Amino acid sequence: MTEEPTPEPVVPAAEPQPPAPQAPRPEVPRPAAPSPAQLAGRKPSVRPAVSTSTGPDPASLAFGRVDTDGTVLVRTADGERAVGSYPGSSEEEALAYFARKYDELLATTALLAQRLQQTDLSAQEAREALKTLRAHIGEANVVGDLELLQRRVQEIETEVGRRAEGESRRRAEAKVVATTAREKVVRAAEKVAGKDPATVQWKSASARMRELFEEWKSLQQAGPRLDKPVEDELWQRFTRARAEFDKTRRAWFGKLEEEHESARREKERLVAAAEALSGSKDWGAGAGEFKRLMEAWRRAGRAQRATDDALWKRFKAAQDAFFAAKDEVVAAERVQFEANLAVKETLLLEAEGLLPITDLAEAKRALRSVQDRWDEAGKVPRSDMQRVEGRLKKVEQAVRDAEQQRWTRSSPELNARAQSMVEQLEKAVAGLERDLASAQEREDQAAVARTEQALVARREWLASARAGLSS
Repeated sequence: MTEEPTPEPVVPAAEPQPPAPQAPRPEVPRPAAPSPAQLAGRKPSVRPAVSTSTGPDPASLAFGRVDTDGTVLVRTADGERAVGSYPGSSEEEALAYFARKYDELLATTALLAQRLQQTDLSAQEAREALKTLRAHIGEANVVGDLELLQRRVQEIETEVGRRAEGESRRRAEAKVVATTAREKVVRAAEKVAGKDPATVQWKSASARMRELFEEWKSLQQAGPRLDKPVEDELWQRFTRARAEFDKTRRAWFGKLEEEHESARREKERLVAAAEALSGSKDWGAGAGEFKRLMEAWRRAGRAQRATDDALWKRFKAAQDAFFAAKDEVVAAERVQFEANLAVKETLLLEAEGLLPITDLAEAKRALRSVQDRWDEAGKVPRSDMQRVEGRLKKVEQAVRDAEQQRWTRSSPELNARAQSMVEQLEKAVAGLERDLASAQEREDQAAVARTEQALVARREWLASARAGLSS
Protein backbone atom coordinates (compact mmCIF):
# COMPACT_ATOMS: atom_id res chain seq x y z
CA MET A 1 0.00 0.00 0.00
CA THR A 2 1.10 3.47 -0.75
CA GLU A 3 0.96 5.90 2.14
CA GLU A 4 -1.03 9.02 1.61
CA PRO A 5 1.00 12.20 1.73
CA THR A 6 0.88 14.07 5.00
CA PRO A 7 1.11 17.83 5.41
CA GLU A 8 4.49 19.36 6.30
CA PRO A 9 5.04 20.09 9.99
CA VAL A 10 5.12 23.60 11.30
CA VAL A 11 8.26 24.47 13.21
CA PRO A 12 8.09 27.54 15.53
CA ALA A 13 10.60 30.28 15.00
CA ALA A 14 10.70 31.65 18.52
CA GLU A 15 7.52 30.51 20.27
CA PRO A 16 4.67 28.07 19.44
CA GLN A 17 2.23 29.19 16.76
CA PRO A 18 -1.55 28.81 17.37
CA PRO A 19 -3.40 26.50 15.03
CA ALA A 20 -4.82 28.15 11.92
CA PRO A 21 -8.63 28.39 11.63
CA GLN A 22 -8.55 26.87 8.20
CA ALA A 23 -6.12 24.57 6.51
CA PRO A 24 -3.26 26.96 5.86
CA ARG A 25 -0.29 26.38 3.56
CA PRO A 26 2.15 24.35 5.61
CA GLU A 27 5.52 25.85 6.42
CA VAL A 28 8.62 24.25 5.00
CA PRO A 29 10.26 22.18 7.75
CA ARG A 30 13.84 22.76 8.77
CA PRO A 31 16.27 20.46 6.99
CA ALA A 32 17.07 17.20 8.62
CA ALA A 33 20.33 16.78 10.52
CA PRO A 34 23.33 16.33 8.22
CA SER A 35 24.65 12.90 7.47
CA PRO A 36 28.12 11.85 8.70
CA ALA A 37 29.36 12.08 5.14
CA GLN A 38 28.18 15.69 4.96
CA LEU A 39 29.73 16.45 8.34
CA ALA A 40 33.13 14.93 7.48
CA GLY A 41 33.11 15.92 3.84
CA ARG A 42 33.52 12.35 2.66
CA LYS A 43 31.69 9.04 2.35
CA PRO A 44 31.38 7.20 5.68
CA SER A 45 33.43 4.05 6.04
CA VAL A 46 31.48 2.48 8.93
CA ARG A 47 27.95 1.21 9.18
CA PRO A 48 25.34 3.23 11.08
CA ALA A 49 25.02 2.31 14.73
CA VAL A 50 21.21 2.63 14.85
CA SER A 51 18.33 1.26 12.91
CA THR A 52 17.30 3.01 9.73
CA SER A 53 13.63 2.00 9.96
CA THR A 54 10.99 4.73 9.57
CA GLY A 55 9.51 4.19 13.01
CA PRO A 56 10.82 6.35 15.87
CA ASP A 57 12.48 4.92 18.92
CA PRO A 58 9.79 4.49 21.60
CA ALA A 59 12.26 5.85 24.16
CA SER A 60 12.36 9.13 22.23
CA LEU A 61 8.55 9.43 22.25
CA ALA A 62 8.59 9.39 26.02
CA PHE A 63 10.25 12.83 26.02
CA GLY A 64 7.45 14.57 24.09
CA ARG A 65 3.73 15.31 24.07
CA VAL A 66 1.14 17.15 21.98
CA ASP A 67 -0.66 20.07 23.54
CA THR A 68 -4.40 20.62 23.13
CA ASP A 69 -3.75 23.20 20.41
CA GLY A 70 -1.66 20.68 18.41
CA THR A 71 1.73 22.06 19.48
CA VAL A 72 4.39 19.36 19.99
CA LEU A 73 6.41 19.84 23.20
CA VAL A 74 9.68 18.25 24.32
CA ARG A 75 10.71 17.81 27.94
CA THR A 76 14.12 19.18 28.94
CA ALA A 77 15.95 19.76 32.21
CA ASP A 78 14.68 23.32 32.15
CA GLY A 79 11.07 22.30 31.48
CA GLU A 80 9.04 21.87 28.32
CA ARG A 81 9.51 23.81 25.11
CA ALA A 82 7.60 23.83 21.84
CA VAL A 83 9.24 22.20 18.83
CA GLY A 84 6.48 22.73 16.24
CA SER A 85 3.22 21.32 15.02
CA TYR A 86 2.03 18.92 12.35
CA PRO A 87 -1.37 20.16 11.07
CA GLY A 88 -3.75 17.61 9.63
CA SER A 89 -2.20 14.67 11.45
CA SER A 90 -2.90 12.78 14.62
CA GLU A 91 -1.00 13.44 17.83
CA GLU A 92 0.89 10.14 17.41
CA GLU A 93 1.94 11.07 13.87
CA ALA A 94 3.06 14.56 14.91
CA LEU A 95 5.04 13.22 17.86
CA ALA A 96 6.57 10.44 15.73
CA TYR A 97 7.73 12.94 13.12
CA PHE A 98 9.73 15.02 15.61
CA ALA A 99 10.99 11.85 17.37
CA ARG A 100 12.35 10.54 14.06
CA LYS A 101 14.28 13.79 13.64
CA TYR A 102 15.80 13.24 17.05
CA ASP A 103 16.71 9.67 16.13
CA GLU A 104 18.47 10.95 13.03
CA LEU A 105 20.57 13.36 15.13
CA LEU A 106 21.34 10.59 17.61
CA ALA A 107 22.33 8.24 14.78
CA THR A 108 24.57 10.92 13.26
CA THR A 109 26.19 11.46 16.67
CA ALA A 110 26.71 7.72 17.15
CA LEU A 111 28.19 7.36 13.67
CA LEU A 112 30.67 10.18 14.32
CA ALA A 113 31.68 8.50 17.61
CA GLN A 114 32.02 5.20 15.81
CA ARG A 115 34.20 6.71 13.09
CA LEU A 116 36.48 8.18 15.75
CA GLN A 117 36.96 4.70 17.20
CA GLN A 118 37.29 2.71 13.97
CA THR A 119 38.87 5.01 11.36
CA ASP A 120 41.82 7.37 11.00
CA LEU A 121 39.58 10.42 11.03
CA SER A 122 41.82 13.34 11.96
CA ALA A 123 41.09 15.53 14.96
CA GLN A 124 40.67 18.51 12.65
CA GLU A 125 38.07 16.71 10.51
CA ALA A 126 36.28 15.43 13.62
CA ARG A 127 36.31 18.90 15.17
CA GLU A 128 34.74 20.41 12.05
CA ALA A 129 32.12 17.65 11.95
CA LEU A 130 31.40 18.12 15.64
CA LYS A 131 31.05 21.86 15.13
CA THR A 132 28.43 21.33 12.43
CA LEU A 133 26.66 18.71 14.56
CA ARG A 134 26.50 21.06 17.53
CA ALA A 135 25.01 23.78 15.33
CA HIS A 136 22.24 21.46 14.19
CA ILE A 137 21.58 20.12 17.66
CA GLY A 138 21.35 23.63 19.08
CA GLU A 139 18.75 24.68 16.52
CA ALA A 140 16.93 21.37 16.12
CA ASN A 141 13.26 21.08 17.05
CA VAL A 142 13.06 17.39 17.90
CA VAL A 143 11.56 15.10 20.50
CA GLY A 144 13.90 12.86 22.46
CA ASP A 145 16.43 12.66 25.29
CA LEU A 146 18.30 15.91 24.60
CA GLU A 147 20.48 15.47 27.68
CA LEU A 148 21.61 12.05 26.38
CA LEU A 149 22.38 13.67 23.05
CA GLN A 150 24.43 16.37 24.76
CA ARG A 151 26.31 13.74 26.78
CA ARG A 152 27.12 11.83 23.61
CA VAL A 153 28.34 15.03 22.01
CA GLN A 154 30.47 15.77 25.08
CA GLU A 155 31.96 12.26 24.91
CA ILE A 156 32.83 12.85 21.26
CA GLU A 157 34.40 16.18 22.16
CA THR A 158 36.50 14.49 24.86
CA GLU A 159 37.63 11.83 22.36
CA VAL A 160 38.44 14.52 19.81
CA GLY A 161 40.55 16.25 22.45
CA ARG A 162 42.43 13.02 23.17
CA ARG A 163 42.94 12.45 19.47
CA ALA A 164 44.21 16.00 19.06
CA GLU A 165 46.66 15.47 21.93
CA GLY A 166 47.85 12.22 20.35
CA GLU A 167 48.25 13.89 16.99
CA SER A 168 50.13 16.77 18.61
CA ARG A 169 52.40 14.31 20.38
CA ARG A 170 53.00 12.35 17.19
CA ARG A 171 53.65 15.55 15.27
CA ALA A 172 56.14 16.62 17.93
CA GLU A 173 57.86 13.23 17.76
CA ALA A 174 57.86 13.36 13.97
CA LYS A 175 59.38 16.85 14.14
CA VAL A 176 62.15 15.54 16.38
CA VAL A 177 62.87 12.70 13.94
CA ALA A 178 62.70 15.07 10.96
CA THR A 179 64.93 17.61 12.73
CA THR A 180 67.47 14.87 13.51
CA ALA A 181 67.43 13.72 9.88
CA ARG A 182 67.90 17.29 8.60
CA GLU A 183 70.64 17.91 11.17
CA LYS A 184 72.41 14.76 9.94
CA VAL A 185 72.31 16.07 6.36
CA VAL A 186 73.62 19.47 7.49
CA ARG A 187 76.49 17.96 9.49
CA ALA A 188 77.44 15.75 6.55
CA ALA A 189 77.51 18.80 4.26
CA GLU A 190 79.59 20.76 6.79
CA LYS A 191 82.02 17.85 7.05
CA VAL A 192 82.48 17.73 3.27
CA ALA A 193 82.89 21.53 3.12
CA GLY A 194 85.41 21.55 5.98
CA LYS A 195 87.93 19.11 4.50
CA ASP A 196 91.46 20.19 3.55
CA PRO A 197 91.28 21.05 -0.17
CA ALA A 198 94.53 19.17 -0.77
CA THR A 199 92.90 15.89 0.41
CA VAL A 200 89.52 16.27 -1.34
CA GLN A 201 88.50 14.03 -4.23
CA TRP A 202 86.49 16.77 -5.93
CA LYS A 203 84.45 14.57 -8.25
CA SER A 204 83.15 12.31 -5.48
CA ALA A 205 82.79 15.25 -3.07
CA SER A 206 80.67 17.19 -5.58
CA ALA A 207 78.51 14.11 -6.15
CA ARG A 208 78.10 13.77 -2.38
CA MET A 209 76.96 17.38 -2.08
CA ARG A 210 74.35 16.80 -4.80
CA GLU A 211 73.14 13.68 -3.00
CA LEU A 212 72.79 15.63 0.25
CA PHE A 213 70.79 18.36 -1.51
CA GLU A 214 68.43 15.76 -3.01
CA GLU A 215 68.11 14.13 0.41
CA TRP A 216 67.25 17.52 1.93
CA LYS A 217 64.51 18.09 -0.68
CA SER A 218 63.15 14.58 -0.11
CA LEU A 219 63.00 15.11 3.65
CA GLN A 220 61.37 18.50 3.16
CA GLN A 221 58.70 17.04 0.86
CA ALA A 222 58.00 13.80 2.71
CA GLY A 223 58.50 14.83 6.32
CA PRO A 224 56.51 17.14 8.58
CA ARG A 225 57.12 20.86 8.52
CA LEU A 226 59.60 21.93 11.18
CA ASP A 227 59.20 24.96 13.35
CA LYS A 228 60.18 27.95 11.23
CA PRO A 229 63.15 29.10 13.43
CA VAL A 230 64.56 25.54 13.46
CA GLU A 231 64.06 25.01 9.73
CA ASP A 232 65.52 28.43 8.89
CA GLU A 233 68.59 27.83 11.06
CA LEU A 234 69.24 24.38 9.52
CA TRP A 235 68.67 25.68 6.00
CA GLN A 236 71.09 28.57 6.58
CA ARG A 237 73.76 26.15 7.85
CA PHE A 238 73.19 23.83 4.90
CA THR A 239 73.32 26.75 2.46
CA ARG A 240 76.53 28.08 4.04
CA ALA A 241 78.16 24.65 3.80
CA ARG A 242 77.24 24.32 0.13
CA ALA A 243 78.39 27.87 -0.62
CA GLU A 244 81.67 27.33 1.24
CA PHE A 245 82.25 24.07 -0.65
CA ASP A 246 81.59 25.75 -4.01
CA LYS A 247 83.85 28.67 -3.10
CA THR A 248 86.68 26.36 -2.01
CA ARG A 249 86.26 24.22 -5.12
CA ARG A 250 86.42 27.26 -7.43
CA ALA A 251 89.45 28.62 -5.58
CA TRP A 252 91.17 25.23 -5.71
CA PHE A 253 90.62 24.74 -9.41
CA GLY A 254 91.56 28.35 -10.08
CA LYS A 255 94.85 27.83 -8.27
CA LEU A 256 95.31 24.49 -10.01
CA GLU A 257 94.77 26.16 -13.37
CA GLU A 258 97.46 28.73 -12.55
CA GLU A 259 99.84 25.95 -11.51
CA HIS A 260 99.09 24.05 -14.71
CA GLU A 261 99.75 27.14 -16.78
CA SER A 262 103.03 27.85 -14.95
CA ALA A 263 104.11 24.22 -15.40
CA ARG A 264 103.19 24.37 -19.09
CA ARG A 265 105.39 27.45 -19.69
CA GLU A 266 108.31 25.95 -17.79
CA LYS A 267 108.08 22.60 -19.56
CA GLU A 268 107.83 24.25 -22.95
CA ARG A 269 111.11 26.01 -22.12
CA LEU A 270 112.69 22.70 -21.06
CA VAL A 271 111.46 20.97 -24.21
CA ALA A 272 112.98 23.70 -26.37
CA ALA A 273 116.32 23.34 -24.54
CA ALA A 274 116.22 19.54 -24.89
CA GLU A 275 115.43 19.70 -28.61
CA ALA A 276 118.31 22.17 -29.14
CA LEU A 277 120.64 19.83 -27.23
CA SER A 278 119.54 16.64 -28.96
CA GLY A 279 122.02 17.13 -31.85
CA SER A 280 125.06 17.90 -29.65
CA LYS A 281 128.18 15.76 -30.03
CA ASP A 282 129.66 16.86 -26.70
CA TRP A 283 128.63 13.67 -24.96
CA GLY A 284 129.90 14.45 -21.47
CA ALA A 285 128.53 17.98 -21.23
CA GLY A 286 125.33 16.98 -23.04
CA ALA A 287 124.62 14.09 -20.67
CA GLY A 288 125.14 16.40 -17.68
CA GLU A 289 122.84 19.03 -19.18
CA PHE A 290 120.11 16.45 -19.84
CA LYS A 291 120.37 15.35 -16.21
CA ARG A 292 119.88 18.98 -15.11
CA LEU A 293 116.92 19.38 -17.48
CA MET A 294 115.34 16.19 -16.11
CA GLU A 295 115.61 17.46 -12.53
CA ALA A 296 114.04 20.76 -13.57
CA TRP A 297 111.22 18.84 -15.30
CA ARG A 298 110.38 17.01 -12.07
CA ARG A 299 110.34 20.27 -10.10
CA ALA A 300 108.10 22.02 -12.66
CA GLY A 301 104.91 20.20 -11.58
CA ARG A 302 102.13 19.02 -13.88
CA ALA A 303 100.27 20.84 -16.62
CA GLN A 304 96.91 19.74 -17.97
CA ARG A 305 97.06 16.00 -18.66
CA ALA A 306 96.87 16.20 -22.47
CA THR A 307 99.33 19.10 -22.62
CA ASP A 308 101.70 17.48 -20.13
CA ASP A 309 101.68 14.18 -22.04
CA ALA A 310 102.40 15.93 -25.35
CA LEU A 311 105.29 17.96 -23.87
CA TRP A 312 106.79 14.89 -22.22
CA LYS A 313 106.63 13.02 -25.53
CA ARG A 314 108.67 15.79 -27.19
CA PHE A 315 111.15 15.98 -24.27
CA LYS A 316 111.63 12.22 -24.23
CA ALA A 317 112.12 12.12 -28.00
CA ALA A 318 114.88 14.76 -27.80
CA GLN A 319 116.53 12.93 -24.89
CA ASP A 320 116.35 9.58 -26.67
CA ALA A 321 117.82 11.04 -29.85
CA PHE A 322 120.82 12.43 -27.96
CA PHE A 323 121.56 9.26 -26.01
CA ALA A 324 120.95 7.00 -29.01
CA ALA A 325 123.63 8.93 -30.95
CA LYS A 326 125.89 8.84 -27.89
CA ASP A 327 125.39 5.09 -27.50
CA GLU A 328 126.38 4.53 -31.14
CA VAL A 329 129.60 6.45 -30.60
CA VAL A 330 130.26 4.70 -27.30
CA ALA A 331 129.71 1.31 -28.94
CA ALA A 332 132.27 2.19 -31.63
CA GLU A 333 134.67 3.49 -28.99
CA ARG A 334 134.20 0.31 -27.00
CA VAL A 335 135.53 -1.75 -29.89
CA GLN A 336 138.54 0.55 -30.22
CA PHE A 337 139.13 0.59 -26.47
CA GLU A 338 139.11 -3.22 -26.36
CA ALA A 339 141.81 -3.26 -29.07
CA ASN A 340 143.84 -0.67 -27.12
CA LEU A 341 143.46 -2.83 -24.01
CA ALA A 342 145.01 -5.80 -25.82
CA VAL A 343 148.02 -3.65 -26.82
CA LYS A 344 148.50 -2.40 -23.26
CA GLU A 345 148.19 -5.91 -21.82
CA THR A 346 151.16 -6.87 -24.09
CA LEU A 347 153.12 -3.77 -22.99
CA LEU A 348 152.51 -4.65 -19.34
CA LEU A 349 154.04 -8.07 -19.83
CA GLU A 350 157.06 -6.42 -21.40
CA ALA A 351 157.38 -3.87 -18.53
CA GLU A 352 156.89 -6.43 -15.78
CA GLY A 353 159.63 -8.54 -17.43
CA LEU A 354 162.15 -5.86 -16.30
CA LEU A 355 161.73 -6.88 -12.66
CA PRO A 356 163.75 -7.44 -10.62
CA ILE A 357 166.06 -4.70 -11.87
CA THR A 358 169.63 -5.76 -12.45
CA ASP A 359 170.70 -3.14 -14.98
CA LEU A 360 169.18 0.20 -14.02
CA ALA A 361 170.17 2.04 -17.19
CA GLU A 362 168.75 -0.66 -19.46
CA ALA A 363 165.60 -0.86 -17.36
CA LYS A 364 165.05 2.90 -17.64
CA ARG A 365 165.53 2.82 -21.41
CA ALA A 366 163.15 -0.13 -21.86
CA LEU A 367 160.55 1.49 -19.58
CA ARG A 368 160.64 4.74 -21.61
CA SER A 369 159.95 2.74 -24.77
CA VAL A 370 157.00 1.01 -23.07
CA GLN A 371 155.65 4.36 -21.83
CA ASP A 372 155.81 5.92 -25.30
CA ARG A 373 153.95 3.02 -26.87
CA TRP A 374 151.51 3.03 -23.93
CA ASP A 375 150.47 6.61 -24.68
CA GLU A 376 150.16 5.85 -28.38
CA ALA A 377 147.87 2.88 -27.67
CA GLY A 378 145.11 5.23 -26.46
CA LYS A 379 142.19 4.74 -24.06
CA VAL A 380 140.98 1.45 -22.68
CA PRO A 381 137.51 0.57 -21.26
CA ARG A 382 136.78 2.43 -18.05
CA SER A 383 136.33 -0.81 -16.11
CA ASP A 384 139.94 -1.89 -16.97
CA MET A 385 141.67 1.48 -16.65
CA GLN A 386 142.56 1.35 -12.97
CA ARG A 387 143.80 -2.24 -13.19
CA VAL A 388 146.24 -1.75 -16.09
CA GLU A 389 147.42 1.68 -14.89
CA GLY A 390 148.16 0.17 -11.47
CA ARG A 391 150.31 -2.57 -12.92
CA LEU A 392 152.40 -0.11 -14.94
CA LYS A 393 152.85 2.17 -11.93
CA LYS A 394 154.34 -0.67 -9.93
CA VAL A 395 157.07 -1.12 -12.54
CA GLU A 396 157.68 2.63 -12.67
CA GLN A 397 157.94 2.78 -8.88
CA ALA A 398 160.43 -0.10 -8.85
CA VAL A 399 162.65 1.79 -11.30
CA ARG A 400 162.45 4.98 -9.21
CA ASP A 401 163.33 3.03 -6.03
CA ALA A 402 166.35 1.46 -7.69
CA GLU A 403 167.55 4.84 -8.87
CA GLN A 404 167.12 6.31 -5.36
CA GLN A 405 169.15 3.51 -3.81
CA ARG A 406 171.99 3.99 -6.29
CA TRP A 407 172.08 7.71 -5.58
CA THR A 408 172.08 7.08 -1.83
CA ARG A 409 175.04 4.74 -2.08
CA SER A 410 177.03 7.19 -4.18
CA SER A 411 176.57 10.18 -1.80
CA PRO A 412 179.54 10.63 0.69
CA GLU A 413 177.55 12.90 2.92
CA LEU A 414 174.71 10.43 3.28
CA ASN A 415 177.15 7.61 3.91
CA ALA A 416 178.78 9.64 6.69
CA ARG A 417 175.44 10.30 8.30
CA ALA A 418 174.53 6.65 8.09
CA GLN A 419 177.83 5.60 9.71
CA SER A 420 177.32 8.09 12.52
CA MET A 421 173.80 6.74 13.10
CA VAL A 422 175.17 3.18 13.28
CA GLU A 423 177.77 4.18 15.84
CA GLN A 424 175.26 6.00 18.01
CA LEU A 425 172.89 3.04 17.96
CA GLU A 426 175.74 0.64 18.82
CA LYS A 427 176.60 2.76 21.87
CA ALA A 428 172.95 2.90 22.87
CA VAL A 429 172.60 -0.87 22.59
CA ALA A 430 175.74 -1.41 24.67
CA GLY A 431 174.49 0.94 27.36
CA LEU A 432 171.09 -0.77 27.49
CA GLU A 433 172.76 -4.17 27.79
CA ARG A 434 174.69 -2.94 30.84
CA ASP A 435 171.52 -1.50 32.37
CA LEU A 436 169.73 -4.81 31.79
CA ALA A 437 172.49 -6.75 33.55
CA SER A 438 172.38 -4.37 36.51
CA ALA A 439 168.58 -4.62 36.80
CA GLN A 440 168.77 -8.42 36.68
CA GLU A 441 171.35 -8.40 39.48
CA ARG A 442 169.00 -6.20 41.59
CA GLU A 443 166.11 -8.42 40.62
CA ASP A 444 164.19 -5.25 39.69
CA GLN A 445 161.59 -6.83 37.44
CA ALA A 446 160.02 -3.53 36.37
CA ALA A 447 163.41 -2.13 35.32
CA VAL A 448 164.23 -5.38 33.54
CA ALA A 449 160.99 -5.18 31.51
CA ARG A 450 161.53 -1.55 30.53
CA THR A 451 165.15 -2.12 29.55
CA GLU A 452 164.37 -5.21 27.49
CA GLN A 453 161.67 -3.35 25.58
CA ALA A 454 164.01 -0.42 24.84
CA LEU A 455 166.83 -2.80 23.89
CA VAL A 456 164.66 -4.64 21.34
CA ALA A 457 163.74 -1.35 19.61
CA ARG A 458 167.35 -0.12 19.47
CA ARG A 459 168.61 -3.38 18.04
CA GLU A 460 165.99 -3.21 15.26
CA TRP A 461 167.02 0.36 14.41
CA LEU A 462 170.65 -0.68 14.38
CA ALA A 463 169.97 -3.53 11.98
CA SER A 464 168.13 -1.20 9.61
CA ALA A 465 170.92 1.39 9.73
CA ARG A 466 173.62 -1.25 9.02
CA ALA A 467 171.55 -2.57 6.09
CA GLY A 468 171.26 0.91 4.58
CA LEU A 469 174.94 1.51 4.99
CA SER A 470 175.90 -1.75 3.33
CA SER A 471 173.61 -1.16 0.36
